[in-house]
Amino acid sequence: MTDSLNQVSDVEIDPDGKFKYILVRVTVKGGTDHKDIVRGTKSAEYHNHIFEKVSPAVESLGLDCVCLGGGKIEHDSKEKRLRVFGESTGYGKADHAVTVEKLKAVFKDYDITME
Repeated sequence: MTDSLNQVSDVEIDPDGKFKYILVRVTVKGGTDHKDIVRGTKSAEYHNHIFEKVSPAVESLGLDCVCLGGGKIEHDSKEKRLRVFGESTGYGKADHAVTVEKLKAVFKDYDITME
């Protein structure tokens, strides 16, 4: 995996609450190396608002990105619980199984479920 891909963190989500998230595939320009990342925040009214923030940051590293879909995450940091569910009207449903695997790698001591 290239250094520029390593500069992009796998997961960035809000510490608490229920919010929209997107699953994004980040690819090396002109190459085949890629990884999927999860981004979620309460500040986004729509899923595309998240992508509009992620895309320029990723592209500034010389990488391409495409949104694979969206959904919602419910994050309860006190109970150490994450719930992945729902879908994006604009982007369609993200592969929640991929999202859960990404979350498990970061939130190792959490109970993570999907619907």
